[in-house]
Amino acid sequence: MTAPSELDDSFHVFDTTLRDGAQREGINLTVADKLAIARHLDDFGVGFIEGGWPGANPRDTEFFARAREEIEFRHAQLVAFGSTRRAGATAAEDHQVRALLESGAEVITLVAKSHDRHVELALRTTLDENLAMVADTVSHLKAQGRRVFVDCEHFFDGYRANPEYAKAVVRAASEAGADVVVLCDTNGGMLPAQIQAVVATVLADTGARLGIHAQDDTGCAVANTLAAVDAGATHVQCTANGYGERVGNANLFPVVAALELKYGKKVLPEGRLREMTRISHAIAEVVNLTPSTHQPYVGVSAFAHKAGLHASAIKIDPDLYQHIDPQLVGNTMRMLVSDMAGRASIELKGKELGIDLGGDRELVGRVVERVKERELAGYTYEAADASFELLLRAEAEGEPLKYFDVESWRAITEDRPDGSHANEATVKLWAKGERIVATAEGNGPVNALDRSLRVALEKIYPELAKLDLVDYKVRILEGVHGTQSTTRVLISTTDGTGEWSTVGVAENVIAASWQALEDAYTYGLLRAGVEPAE
Repeated sequence: MTAPSELDDSFHVFDTTLRDGAQREGINLTVADKLAIARHLDDFGVGFIEGGWPGANPRDTEFFARAREEIEFRHAQLVAFGSTRRAGATAAEDHQVRALLESGAEVITLVAKSHDRHVELALRTTLDENLAMVADTVSHLKAQGRRVFVDCEHFFDGYRANPEYAKAVVRAASEAGADVVVLCDTNGGMLPAQIQAVVATVLADTGARLGIHAQDDTGCAVANTLAAVDAGATHVQCTANGYGERVGNANLFPVVAALELKYGKKVLPEGRLREMTRISHAIAEVVNLTPSTHQPYVGVSAFAHKAGLHASAIKIDPDLYQHIDPQLVGNTMRMLVSDMAGRASIELKGKELGIDLGGDRELVGRVVERVKERELAGYTYEAADASFELLLRAEAEGEPLKYFDVESWRAITEDRPDGSHANEATVKLWAKGERIVATAEGNGPVNALDRSLRVALEKIYPELAKLDLVDYKVRILEGVHGTQSTTRVLISTTDGTGEWSTVGVAENVIAASWQALEDAYTYGLLRAGVEPAE
């Protein structure tokens, strides 16, 4: 299980997604999930992956057994988590300590109490016995050939209450042979200046190698982690995407990016930082949580620019409004088109879409005015790139892209006496000189329209068989005449290799949905390389 490392041991990136991150509300990992995440983290290049608490629950015990057989770690070492021995016993006879050894993990993290009140009230033992528990357990595991990290739980709160005792726990662990003593802000209540001052003092007074484990309850976990590094910590504990109990832990990805790109520390193997966005999104898929669009570095909006002033500057030099090149972390710059767009936004977006506007100022001006006019009516193009591309092509080519002409459409919802419901839609259209009438049923009027349009077109355009509607959002916009209102519909569609979004706006949801569906099918045929109908 030992992984070869391209890095020296001077600085550790330690991930605890599989243990601490899994405590987030809404995350419930299977063993297969944990194995998948471990592979992603190893691929990213972290040095240590804390897999869980073997012996405390069957799932974690099974994970360690399967990880030994199923994963060949290339970069990381697997870490087992557990507690110091029980009061009044010895580490050699403690069954939980034995389970840590039986896990096969070469690195073990022990959680130890460092807050005097927790020792007396939670452990119900004396302060001296707690120090003995720490020293005995560390010594025993070291004698068995294991590397040992000690997490000093509630350290900063304990330091505030009784600094000498908190430091005594650090000394007990370090003098017994602990490789790193990790100072934990378990309640997440500290601020960066406080973290930096305490870490610097503890380092000077104990001489121990120190790490940091920060929770995010003040929104400062990443800043607190970096403040600890500034003070001399050489081991950072984080979780992917900041998952964790309550509001979460220090987010692995901005911490690593800051260390590599801002501090100049080599904490990942060569080339792995460029995989960061992919890894972040892949782990989000495993835990079944939508990736945060506004997460630093890896969010899809992290390098998205909307205001015309920004776009004008970016056209000259992207670095004027970006703190790093997004490609360094595997992300991309995006231009958002909205009513705030200026000429530069349209030109850059056209370039991004592969449409050469050729410096045509008149054309660009028309597109800008068209976008502002449409957004005033309720359309939103920053969330519907496909609809914007169709608009842009229509202005550039002088006419809309057409694969079919709609004669009429109708959707009917029927309530029946037996309490059942029926939804039926009929579409009449022309495609390649042929008039087609198609009717279909669905589980709602929009689904019926989608099916009828598909029935009408698939024989002529078999490429549409690959299309699937994957998301459907409705928003009621503010009305101007009492109860009257405007409805906006956003539809996301996939062909199995890519995904695009289209928008429709009308006074009722069915008409708005039809607009978005028309754009979705038209764009799908464009992506498939189908020539427009003559």
